[in-house]
Amino acid sequence: MAGTVTTTEITHTSAKKITFAWTSSSGGAADATTTNAFDGKVVGLTTDPDGTDAPTDNYDIVINDADGHDVLLGAGANRDTLDTEHVAEANLGAVAGSKLTLAITTAGNAKKGVVIMWVR
Repeated sequence: MAGTVTTTEITHTSAKKITFAWTSSSGGAADATTTNAFDGKVVGLTTDPDGTDAPTDNYDIVINDADGHDVLLGAGANRDTLDTEHVAEANLGAVAGSKLTLAITTAGNAKKGVVIMWVR
């Protein structure tokens, strides 16, 4: 896949926050895996496209656990090119003792955005 991703993991609080700031490759992809393993319910997802270098409309985000299951339950599909979007806890899955792998696809060449996920 490639692309570049800067991952920030806040793990010392009861709600864990993972931030992926990404730039896509020429093929429109970016990926990264967390350093830490996480446990709990995914309680929120926010996607924020970069206003200057916004991704192609309907780009896709998947966050897989170590078994290859999308903990977003498909809620990362078809994200908007202009608007910050939020997904509520009721539409998200859980993770059990697993590092998480972000995969951005169909974003366009050298596009940017931020994905924030909370686990509790």
